[in-house]
Amino acid sequence: MMDEVFKGCSMGDLIVTAVQRGGDRDAFVLGDKRVTYRDMGQRLSQIMQVVDSLGLQRGDTLATLSSNRPEAYFISAVAYLLGLRVLWMNPMSSHADHCFQVEDADVKLMFVDPDYFGERALQIAHSLTQPPRLMGLAAWDGHPDLPAHMARFTAQPLVSRSHVDDECALIYTGGTTGKPKGVLHTHRVTVAMTMMQLADFDWPAMPRFLAMTPITHAAGALIPPVLMRSGTVIMHPGFDVKNFCTLVEKHRVNCTFMVPTMIYVLLDSPVRQDHDLRSLETVMYGAAPILPARLQEALQEFGPIFMQLYGQSEAPMAVTVMHKHEHDPVRYPARLSSCGTPVIGIQLALLDDAGHAVATGEVGEICVKGPLVMKEYLHRPEENAHSYRHGWFYTGDLARRDSDGYLYIVDRSKDMVITGGFNVYPREIEDVLAAHPAVAAVAVVGVPHDKWGEAVHAVVVWRAGQSAPWEELSELVRTHKGAIHVPKAFHAVDQLLTTGLGKVDKKAIRLQVQALP
Repeated sequence: MMDEVFKGCSMGDLIVTAVQRGGDRDAFVLGDKRVTYRDMGQRLSQIMQVVDSLGLQRGDTLATLSSNRPEAYFISAVAYLLGLRVLWMNPMSSHADHCFQVEDADVKLMFVDPDYFGERALQIAHSLTQPPRLMGLAAWDGHPDLPAHMARFTAQPLVSRSHVDDECALIYTGGTTGKPKGVLHTHRVTVAMTMMQLADFDWPAMPRFLAMTPITHAAGALIPPVLMRSGTVIMHPGFDVKNFCTLVEKHRVNCTFMVPTMIYVLLDSPVRQDHDLRSLETVMYGAAPILPARLQEALQEFGPIFMQLYGQSEAPMAVTVMHKHEHDPVRYPARLSSCGTPVIGIQLALLDDAGHAVATGEVGEICVKGPLVMKEYLHRPEENAHSYRHGWFYTGDLARRDSDGYLYIVDRSKDMVITGGFNVYPREIEDVLAAHPAVAAVAVVGVPHDKWGEAVHAVVVWRAGQSAPWEELSELVRTHKGAIHVPKAFHAVDQLLTTGLGKVDKKAIRLQVQALP
């Protein structure tokens, strides 16, 4: 009994608190539709009863395949409340990856945005031997839909049934073996993430947060702290400059999250000159490296409103932060290349493979420990053994630290490419391209790109006497992995550059590609 008294709170407890405190304030806005905190609480209660009626048990997995809409977040909140785990499906992933994720996670119930993903959901169900039950987040012609099921139930007071050690969320990230890895979080992780964001991020007093990037990623992870402050989340399915500027002006948006590519597009568009964006107090950016010259340009155009965050799926959102006041291109121009300093509550060290700390200014792997670190990679004992070493979690990101404690990421040990804010693993693309009958060998690398941060580039060796149109290879990747994996450029060589040991030399290939006219 005493143990229960001292257990930490769950995300379900935080959701209940947010609903009770928010009252008649707007919690979510999408187009002309508004949902108050009171309305949200009633809908969550009804959805909980729907899920209970379908027989799901504590620990079961439900999933969402949706555009940005309030109902998609409500499913996550219901999972938090019921002690279920929710699979956030990247809307930009390929059919093959979606099928693998649903099967690997043993999804029992999948909620679908029928307007955007109805056909994809049916394809997934038809491809699996044990498909999940499907339910539309809105009316779905000929298929079960959530609003109709909710109408059968009367809202009751919200009560959380989850515990801090329950499995809470599942996020799939690229894997070096060609299959995505399931990153499994307990409530301990998501509560820690929320508290650390609240403690150390530059929030406006009453956030009006614009979510235009997928809420399956960083934008969604920023929703809980907004709700804890009784703020408002304004949603939109996808980014374009016109809609961004219109929504900021209309709703007096004071904070948002952007990947660097979005910042570049905003800077380069004349559309922003026609809108009043002065309400913006904080623009959080991350998920990919930002070009210091473009960051300096953004500071000149918009003022000191930019805050950088760095994390990864395995330690989400709150590993380091570089606050608004630390963006000082006059006194500390070199810091525009930094990812900041450790967030309050994280333990961070730069270590070598033997677990020894590297000296100031030397490169080591970013290693973390504490409540923010994931529980495990689902069904991946070898990956877990590799990542958890010497009492730390090894992130795979290499960095150096200056004498003032600022960190600078210099490379990624697994050759991951971050393009437009999304993680792309070259090995997955290489496996697809190598399956083409005309391809003898292939190496995929990331090269710097003004718009995308990094661009995927494929170097191909043809089989003797054979070749294929680049468009054909592009379509092959698009079909098997999704649009974000398609190389921005290809070129052919007689043989791949290798090291003295005969291994493909990715570093040399990157330099070779960058030297191309």
